[in-house]
Amino acid sequence: MGAEQPETIAAIVAAHRAGTMTPAQTIARTYQRIRDYNDPAVFISLRDERDAIAEADKLATKDAASLPLYGIPVAVKDNIDALGFPTTAACPAFTYTPTHDSTAVERLRAAGAIIIGKTNLDQFATGLVGVRSPYGIPRNSIREDLIPGGSSSGSATAVGAGLVPLSLGTDTAGSGRVPAMLNNIVGLKPSLGMISTAGLVPACRTLDCISVFALTVDDAALALSVMVGPDQADPFSRDRPLGALTPFPANLRLGVPRNGQLIFFGDKKAEGAYADALKRWTTLGATLVEFDLEPFYETARLLYEGPWVAERYLVIKDLLASAPDAIHPVTREITAAGTRLTAAETFSALYRLQGLRKIAERTFANIDALVLPTAPTAYTTAQVLANPIELNSRLGTYTNFVNLLDLCGLAVPASIRGDGIPFGITLLAPAGRDAPLASIGRVFHADTKLTLGAKGVPQAPLAPLPASGVDEIPIAVVGAHLSGMALNGELKALSGKLIEATTTAPDYKLYALPTTPPKPGLLRVEAGKGSAIELEIWSLSAAAFGEFVNAIPAPMAIGTIRLADGRSVKGFLVEPEVLGEARDITAYGGWRAYMAEAATA
Repeated sequence: MGAEQPETIAAIVAAHRAGTMTPAQTIARTYQRIRDYNDPAVFISLRDERDAIAEADKLATKDAASLPLYGIPVAVKDNIDALGFPTTAACPAFTYTPTHDSTAVERLRAAGAIIIGKTNLDQFATGLVGVRSPYGIPRNSIREDLIPGGSSSGSATAVGAGLVPLSLGTDTAGSGRVPAMLNNIVGLKPSLGMISTAGLVPACRTLDCISVFALTVDDAALALSVMVGPDQADPFSRDRPLGALTPFPANLRLGVPRNGQLIFFGDKKAEGAYADALKRWTTLGATLVEFDLEPFYETARLLYEGPWVAERYLVIKDLLASAPDAIHPVTREITAAGTRLTAAETFSALYRLQGLRKIAERTFANIDALVLPTAPTAYTTAQVLANPIELNSRLGTYTNFVNLLDLCGLAVPASIRGDGIPFGITLLAPAGRDAPLASIGRVFHADTKLTLGAKGVPQAPLAPLPASGVDEIPIAVVGAHLSGMALNGELKALSGKLIEATTTAPDYKLYALPTTPPKPGLLRVEAGKGSAIELEIWSLSAAAFGEFVNAIPAPMAIGTIRLADGRSVKGFLVEPEVLGEARDITAYGGWRAYMAEAATA
């Protein structure tokens, strides 16, 4: 199959809609590629080919234009439930048969995707190496002597090898990012709670994310857009609207660690590749801003030295008690440490984490995103098998702190080193900034001119973003105009587009005004005397902006709101003289949380 074959989700869906290739042909091609690749360690279970092709044929009766993943073959990490497949978490003794799809898989199917198999992983998603599975070690798709990366080893190699254009992984400590780097593909780790984890075998329930592997950032962002949305079945789900991709910003500020803080474990080629990546960012127009990485390193140490290991123990405690030999010895050694922690140690770690989160918030006050190596180096399978815990730990240097600090991440290929090892960078930003990360990551990846995955297929030119007129004006909303709330239709009626969900700087108070229907009032206060309040930024044409603002009743007013990252935007404020009878609801952090409680009261 040559380079003329469509490889990306975008190209395959376009071919299906144009009729130059059918979904059934794409599915048949996937199975042929799996046979040709001939690595039994990639998939733990594979669907019957005739069954998958029959499902693809049935898609012909549906409206292709309404299915964003029309006929796309997808592989799913085998700790995520998919109907028709056992779920093993790479532990035969743990295996069960789910009675329905996980929410993420259900949403992929509804978008026209076809699930073709369940992929191998580090057992119970504990590891960044991809060698801790009784089902074998998947071959790295780029260089066979390298580890595939874990824990999402099978999912990453399946995309890197061109077997499927999309797969699901999971990411608690870096499992959606490290294997992406090692296979020269994109790994998208969404904000916590953005994709439902209902139907996921947990590693650490409070930190787990379902992640996305794809060949391009646009493909990954499309898959994310299909899966986002709150889910009643997942108590950790959050209503985090995903904004649209936007043009590369003119004044992008990227955080880079202070001199001497980066760790590469002596790998000079990785160090040079990172320096080259930073030069590429400055050539693209970004300003590099130094920040202190030490608090992030301290957070990373909490993940395995602190109480979160106990979450991993909770998942397998029954199996540890009844059949300990069924668990991989390295996994057993790591998780057993979770039994030794006291409640006092847990609270102590939680207090320290809260302090570290505040430091991270301040770091992002004048930085749009951090740009870090995805991993400090790469190892061969032989090296990891000889020193399994220490080398695994090193791979998490730049990933272990991310979910503890509630950041979103995007791992993007940066270069292929002179020794043939892939190098990648990861962009990190506060939760809710997934779309801005994708917007800059897509431009960086395209600029590298790297081929996709391991197949040597060139990148297509970046697709143009949906036209947004030059007269578009952003406006921040904090109340009933938020997505899904009572007055959101007013923005949509004016063709408003959601840009992003974020928060104000910590200099605001929020009040519930004694009006019918209830409305919030946002008030700027002295620096440090307020809180960060959740908001959404929408964009309106100049004409629509004028019409919208003209209809705003007193005591609401439009003023300038300062955002958590230092930007300013026009938005709703309240006239302070009406606050005498209003209730201070700042502690809720936003109108949505206040209204949710009011609805249950």
